[in-house]
Amino acid sequence: MDIKPFKGLRPRPEYCGQVASRPYDVLDSNEAREEAKGNPYSFLNVVKPEITLPKDMNPYSQEVYETGKQNFQALIDQDIFIQDETDSLYVYELTMDGRSQTGIVACAAVKDYMEGRIKKHELTRPDKESDRKNHVRISMLNAEPVFFAYKSQDDLDAIINAEKQGQAVYDFVADDDIRHRLWIVNNDSVIKSIVEAFSRMSETYVADGHHRTAAAALVGNELKEENPSHMGSEEYNYFLAVHFPDNQLQIFDYNRVVKDLNGLSPEAFLSAISSSFEISLIGKNQYKPGQLHDIGMYLDGNWYKLTAKADSYDDNDPIGVLDVTVLSGHILEPVLNIKDLRTDKRIEFVGGIRGLKELEQRVDSGEMAVAFAMYPVSMEQLMDIADNDLIMPPKVTWFEPKLRSGLVVHSLV
Repeated sequence: MDIKPFKGLRPRPEYCGQVASRPYDVLDSNEAREEAKGNPYSFLNVVKPEITLPKDMNPYSQEVYETGKQNFQALIDQDIFIQDETDSLYVYELTMDGRSQTGIVACAAVKDYMEGRIKKHELTRPDKESDRKNHVRISMLNAEPVFFAYKSQDDLDAIINAEKQGQAVYDFVADDDIRHRLWIVNNDSVIKSIVEAFSRMSETYVADGHHRTAAAALVGNELKEENPSHMGSEEYNYFLAVHFPDNQLQIFDYNRVVKDLNGLSPEAFLSAISSSFEISLIGKNQYKPGQLHDIGMYLDGNWYKLTAKADSYDDNDPIGVLDVTVLSGHILEPVLNIKDLRTDKRIEFVGGIRGLKELEQRVDSGEMAVAFAMYPVSMEQLMDIADNDLIMPPKVTWFEPKLRSGLVVHSLV
């Protein structure tokens, strides 16, 4: 794999906590506007620039993208952001609930994505892809890093741990109690060792940020095709990513809530799914699945444990083994008549970070009729699917902690 150091644009240390924001796709425009209120340095003003414009503004208009570019330039003009003088890599550690994961901030190669060495496991939506492409193309920035994984390497672990013995340039705790630390790696020999370690890898994996990855790579490829003097070393040939070893990452469950039982009573619904599942009544105590092929269900004020029967899944099929596939194939489609998870308005998805209480509240309020608590997908399953050029069903992986945006920015010019 081809990665490279770059001259990062980043906030001065005294502003890093104010600048750093949650990723653009975690918040809608109203939530982002509220979160950035009173903070002119919030990076949400760059990645969701519609929040600095009238509320009736079309978030996909040219003016919005131009405003994002202007808002970033304002941070430079105010000396909030500086640019490193030498090509550097960056070590980025996130700590949540006592568990840490440490990644390498580097530029990944557009060519590796276009030729399939950066592996993906999700489909992208053209509208979201186009939105991020416009942000990149107009600003000529990779404003937000994408979240990559690689198969862990002992030599890289040793290099990273050595770098972490030095003084972090950033060290702050965000409002969600996640600690963020960042170190600058500008020693030529250390950079060379890291780059060489990646060159021995045959693939990396998009963990989170498929739309940003596709957008960044496609813009880079377009700029290449438009440049008659293309050399291959231009900054647009690379895009911003944080690379984490797979054994440090945790995937949370991604749960489902459904608005109605498709005309069935709770009793009839339970009867209809009993051919595919062993059903155990748990009662009022929350039930969180502890292993693959167990699903928690909250229905009519009670928790149930659903254990998939052996003929309802295929452990030899990377997609067929997934519990979300079992749920769709034996409950959502045949019983509840939910056939397209991407478009059906009767189903919604709840990240496991919100906890089982969120599922109970959605059902008890009457907003939803039934909730399903899923056992999380493993990194091994994710990579197996990507290695086989397969695509996961929608809304399967939820990574925490989330990267903060605005700590390092990559300029394409």
